[in-house]
Amino acid sequence: MPQISSQLFRPDHRAADALRPTRITPGFIVMPEGSVLIETGNTRVLCNASIEQGVPGWLRNSGRGWVTAEYGMLPRATLTRTARESERGKIGGRTHEIQRLIGRSLRSVVDMKALGERTIILDCDVLQADGGTRTAAITGACVALAIALNKLVAAGTLKASPLRQMLAATSVGIVDGHVLLDLCYEEDSRAEVDMNVVMLADGGLIETQATAEKNSYTRQQLNQMLDYAEKGIRDLLAAQSAILEAKP
Repeated sequence: MPQISSQLFRPDHRAADALRPTRITPGFIVMPEGSVLIETGNTRVLCNASIEQGVPGWLRNSGRGWVTAEYGMLPRATLTRTARESERGKIGGRTHEIQRLIGRSLRSVVDMKALGERTIILDCDVLQADGGTRTAAITGACVALAIALNKLVAAGTLKASPLRQMLAATSVGIVDGHVLLDLCYEEDSRAEVDMNVVMLADGGLIETQATAEKNSYTRQQLNQMLDYAEKGIRDLLAAQSAILEAKP
């Protein structure tokens, strides 16, 4: 593995392979079946899981459920105000991309047959953005989903949770020639390579999105980015477990 130069400097003085301080607050909103506020550094995302009876038309009478996601960003989640997409009259391409990423990531860990003909909607709203909003949304939404499904079990609606295992996500990239874990906005905005990784608790990979923004990257650097991502995701999975195992 390449050695990190002693000249490495990060805005928050983290090591190259260190996550930003992460906090997950369950029950942040009382109305949804599952609710979590996830904070990673200065990024804050509210993740709510709602369970509705019924499924999209193409799934009716299949005996299978569905999990989908919606993603949005408050107007002043960023340094300058961003107009609400509802005011522009359409959802932007970035939002569509992130919603699809969150949805397919969480669908990968749910037994749809065991869920039955129910739809779970995961609403991920960015309250404050400082890099890594999509990966924070996935990590937080998985906890909100687990909480919601556990409530169905507790109510006797389901015999067991359809959630096969947990997953989490983080970003990693190359900035000034250094491989760095969990990029903040200042780092992400000048990254030569940007990568998002979604990983299961058993180590399986759901998504590896690596894009050379400026310079190409080597196979050795790709391996190092995956190593850093796995280390960070293991820490996030442990944080998720601590929340779910805690007594209400």
